[in-house]
Amino acid sequence: MSAVTSPARPASSGASARTINRIVIYGLLALFAIFYLMPLFVMLVTSFKTMDEIQNGNMLSLPQSPTIEPWFKAWGQTCVGLTCAGIKGYFWNSIKMVVPAVLISTLLGALNGYVLTKWRFRGHTLVFGLMLFACFIPFQSVLLPMATILGSIGRFGASLQNATGFNFGLGNSTVNLVFVHVVYGLGFTTLFFRNYYEAFPTELVKAAQVDGASFFQIFRRIMLPNSMPIFVVTVIYQFTNIWNDFLFASAYAGTGDVMPMTVALNNVVNTSTGVVEYNVNMAAAMIAALPTLIVYVVAGRYFVRGLMAGAVKG
Repeated sequence: MSAVTSPARPASSGASARTINRIVIYGLLALFAIFYLMPLFVMLVTSFKTMDEIQNGNMLSLPQSPTIEPWFKAWGQTCVGLTCAGIKGYFWNSIKMVVPAVLISTLLGALNGYVLTKWRFRGHTLVFGLMLFACFIPFQSVLLPMATILGSIGRFGASLQNATGFNFGLGNSTVNLVFVHVVYGLGFTTLFFRNYYEAFPTELVKAAQVDGASFFQIFRRIMLPNSMPIFVVTVIYQFTNIWNDFLFASAYAGTGDVMPMTVALNNVVNTSTGVVEYNVNMAAAMIAALPTLIVYVVAGRYFVRGLMAGAVKG
């Protein structure tokens, strides 16, 4: 009888060990998730509290009398500098900057990755290495050179304005930021697409060439339709970086009505006039964070899938 039941003991002890491991792993993950999400929780609950409740209560407690007035005030009434028209105008400034910058940098990165993998030329490895090196250049080191370039572009725009009556936006702060983010993000987008297209079957490109397809026909009809996973990755990455940028925004568009959302939010939080309204500040911060949160909620599950799509060749 003992010979029959003894083999069950190792199996039982193994199951117990796996259960304990799972409890420890999931317990640690839950602890880290709570620690990581705590600032977001504080921001959210504070944005729905009144000032009396904030001053007399616990910042971790739920609002006793929830109100959405701080959100409306942050959107349309809070003071940014000397202008008390809310953050809505600066929110749309960021939209006007982010959308073209993301689209242009993503498409150029796709084109670069296509050229560096399927239309290789002498020295393509050196070119890719230099673009990869550009990914590691600190933001601070390019501020002065970029300011010099933007100044030259602005003067050229002024000359066009005098000669033709149009400057095509050259010298405009929003256009300047679009240019800066496209240039700085091009190394990353090229890296993403180059690695993805490296695993793409070259035989399809050669077959299209035999059939008489041109460079851009192959790119438009073969490469782009099969690039949706890496497009999602690149768009999420670029959108998050550009939307949350503060250094370039404050350096090249840090004053006036053309400020992006991050600079305006800094001016709201650091205001020195009147009482600091923490609920309005938190509501403004939540409004600034909503676009990136929405992007990750909607397309986050495709992010890792897209990163892994070009990781294995075959």
